This record gives sequence, structure tokens and C-alpha cells, in this order.
Amino acid sequence: MVGFLLLLKYITKTLRIMKKIIYSLVLVFTLAISANTVSAADKKDRKEMTAEQQVQLQRITNRVEEIKAMDKSNLTKVEKKELKNELKEMKKQARAVGGGVYLSVGAIIIIILLLILIL
Repeated sequence: MVGFLLLLKYITKTLRIMKKIIYSLVLVFTLAISANTVSAADKKDRKEMTAEQQVQLQRITNRVEEIKAMDKSNLTKVEKKELKNELKEMKKQARAVGGGVYLSVGAIIIIILLLILIL
């Protein structure tokens, strides 16, 4: 009876160790696959922008340069806020024109946490 309990204890301990090893290997393989996917996406040929998109992107770039060159010390708080909002909108437009998929830091952290919880 005592021998059986010792054998059972040894088997459960071994299974816990094996479980940790398997989860670790799955995590490593998952990260390796996702790293290959990201590098493959970077190498992908990007679509050429149309003439209209290039003009729009150039307009946005010129406006950003104008805002950077401005003397903002004499602007009111409301005017500064309007400039900030304008820059945010132009950034969104530039991303839309440029295309691509963007993951925020928060999204990446959530994905990692989900992987940890699942595994």
C-alpha cells in the first residue's frame, strides 16, 4: 500500500513537470511562428500609392512641417488644443492612406496575457 502511494506521488510529480515542459514548448513554438509571420509581412511588397494619395500625403506632410515651424508660445490654450487635434486627425489620415495593420502596445499586452492564461 505504501509503495503504491509513493508510486502515485512520483507519477503525479512527473506529470506536473511534463505539463510545464509541454506548455513551455507550446509557448516557444507559438512565439516562433508569430515572429516568422511578422517578418514575412514586412517583406511583402507594398502597393504603390495613386497620384491622388501621394498628393494628399504631401499636403499632410507640408501642414505638419508648418505646424512644427510655428511659434507656439504666443498661442492661446484653445488654439494649441485645436492644433493638437488637427495633428491627430492628420495622423489618422496618413495611416489610412499608407495602409497597413497597426497593433497598439495595449493590444500586444492583452494578446500576451491571453496566451499566458490559456497556457
